[in-house]
Amino acid sequence: MNEKNYEIRREEVQDYRQTEELTREAFWNVYRPGCYEHYLLHCFRDREEFVPELVLVMEIDGKIMGHIMYTRAWIQADDGRRIPVLTFGPVSIHPNYQRRGYGKALVDESLELAKKLGAKAVCIEGNPAFYEKSGFVNARSMGIYPDGQPREQEAPYFLVKELCPGFLGTFTGVYETPEGYFVKDEDVEAFDSTFPVKEK
Repeated sequence: MNEKNYEIRREEVQDYRQTEELTREAFWNVYRPGCYEHYLLHCFRDREEFVPELVLVMEIDGKIMGHIMYTRAWIQADDGRRIPVLTFGPVSIHPNYQRRGYGKALVDESLELAKKLGAKAVCIEGNPAFYEKSGFVNARSMGIYPDGQPREQEAPYFLVKELCPGFLGTFTGVYETPEGYFVKDEDVEAFDSTFPVKEK
């Protein structure tokens, strides 16, 4: 990006269908035939983990072309505590605007807002080559491990960023993926049928 031709603001109710359509476009046939990320977004809005203050849209030349969703999550610490953190995803940039710096700009601004709102750390699953540019590191290096696999097993996709320096140095533990990220294929298909047909 050579100039700031975008605006980032909080998602509003009237944006819902448009952001679901955007998310569908951004993820269609990327990780699987079709996608399920637009259904995740739709469902999370009714869940208690959803953080509406951190669900943002990016308008480029006056049109919504980017979106990010945050939810609450937890780390089950080895000392017995349940530590609150945040996670985000899906992060959606319209295919016409991908690989041009818009995704990083959206992530970075959302992280600054999360910090202002008092969040201490953010855990995500994603591409290290992309997210390390925004300060994320391998969570294992900070003593935080994904649920459901041995701690000695490498998980390069599992990343973390401290928003409060030193916060993650006070404990070790296992990250709990919010339950809302687990959806049934048949429910995804039923929801997707309400959108225009796309080839898988």
